[in-house]
Amino acid sequence: LVTTFTQPRMKSISYLFVLSLLALGCSQGPTTHLFILSGQSNMARLNPEDSFTPAVQAEFGAENVIVVKDAWGGQPIRRWYKNWKPAEGDTPIADGALYDSMMVKVNSATTGRSVDTITFLWMQGESDARELHGTVYGASLVGLVDQLQQDLGRDDVQLVVGRLSDFDMDNARFQHWTMVREVLVRTAESYPKGAWIDTDDLNDGLDRQGNEISNDLHMSGDGYTVMGQRFADAAIQLINE
Repeated sequence: LVTTFTQPRMKSISYLFVLSLLALGCSQGPTTHLFILSGQSNMARLNPEDSFTPAVQAEFGAENVIVVKDAWGGQPIRRWYKNWKPAEGDTPIADGALYDSMMVKVNSATTGRSVDTITFLWMQGESDARELHGTVYGASLVGLVDQLQQDLGRDDVQLVVGRLSDFDMDNARFQHWTMVREVLVRTAESYPKGAWIDTDDLNDGLDRQGNEISNDLHMSGDGYTVMGQRFADAAIQLINE
């Protein structure tokens, strides 16, 4: 009697255990990842569909990825960061208009969806290097990410920045070029979940019009494809850590 009673009971318990694990897995559901790409011309010229989006979709599944890009050429960070201040004086003045433009797209893309991770990918700094605002760039970038986190109601936004290329390492045309370049790296490395990508080898070769370029302000045609892949690789690594 003991044998006939114990065996069915053991099976019943194991079935319940397996069912509970399956229910737990189903309740968790798939993880959704939001990627926000913004910045000035070198981000504006990047087509996510060439390399970035395929890479993150291959890693996480197309149905689990949301990619939003909003970038504008020739714009300083004060067009995004609303509390931006110059090192001295009261001008120029921040307006944050491009940030608002970006957030319209973000809110539209995420309506009705729960997002598990958010990665902010930033390729900008050329204008601030030209306008000699490098001394406040680091605080401005941190402030911009904090602004984004506050508006999204999160404290876990990941940051991936593209370091300015080797276009003006002598600071001849953009006097704060190397300063902003170094600040971008320092900010990314000190951020809780941050990373940066190298672009020094991406601004040589043929541009999209077929013209030969060398150490150009903008990337080559192939350079933008590689840049998108590097952004994706860095973002994927942060998410999987």
